[in-house]
Amino acid sequence: MMFEEDMMKTLDMESLQALVPLHGVLLSKDVVDNWETIESFQARSDDVVIATYPKAGTTWASEIIDMIYADGDHEKCRRDYIFNRVPYLEFRVPGMPTGIDQLNGTPSPRLVKTHLPIHLMPNSFWEKKAKVIYVARNAKDVAVSYFFFHQNVSALPDPGPWDKFLDNYMKGNVGYGSWYDHVKGWWEKRHDYKILYLFYEDMKEEPKREIRKMLDFLGKNMSDDALNKIVYHTSFDFMKTNDKVNYKSLPKEVIDQSTIPFMRKGIAGDWKNHFTVTQNEEFDGDYKRKMSGTDLHFRTVI
Repeated sequence: MMFEEDMMKTLDMESLQALVPLHGVLLSKDVVDNWETIESFQARSDDVVIATYPKAGTTWASEIIDMIYADGDHEKCRRDYIFNRVPYLEFRVPGMPTGIDQLNGTPSPRLVKTHLPIHLMPNSFWEKKAKVIYVARNAKDVAVSYFFFHQNVSALPDPGPWDKFLDNYMKGNVGYGSWYDHVKGWWEKRHDYKILYLFYEDMKEEPKREIRKMLDFLGKNMSDDALNKIVYHTSFDFMKTNDKVNYKSLPKEVIDQSTIPFMRKGIAGDWKNHFTVTQNEEFDGDYKRKMSGTDLHFRTVI
């Protein structure tokens, strides 16, 4: 899949940016218009799904898992851009192949990216007993990263000022809905299906340990040398310079990185540079209410 600048200029950006509710979750209008096709998607038993709420380490996890399937050979992972190696299930932009078109043309084993909450996942994934690796990131850092991402990507609605975006985020009035519902939904079903639930902060703290969890879950064996290569080649500093994963191959009409890079910081705790004291207090109170009754816990710094 390639993005053509001329094609992007002809798109109805107002329609592309529109969010509409589906089963209680705000999604892109183009995704909802294609929902019947997404819902009836045919999974395969050896599919591996990388599921996240947006800006929770999706590209990072995708590159790690692709390197696992390449036995740690980084050159094999340079065969194509990350958005072609790991197609985005619900992707749909008029005039371009959909994520499902890409996946249907991908040989097994397929790596599948999605941001869907668990209750919207096509049933075939569970029927085929496909494996899912879910990565969760703390709510505050996701809010900051998602805000900047909205400024980058033309297909996303204008986020407005930070305080307005944060309010919408806390209410779940953003693409893919409530962060709270998303992370809790996947957490509560982690024992019902083949789901490995990982935390972004743990991956930052000790990537080798977390990659070993992925290897065990996927039934893969790997030498320490190959594992070390994965850690190195999927580090933030390396990926930021890797044209196959940093999205700099896309025209600015799709994602404008002239002022804010797609790979901005990649750390835990950047929220401290953006939340005011009042915002933090209000967020903490809201967080406590919405996360009460769950044994799911996050670290906001490491």
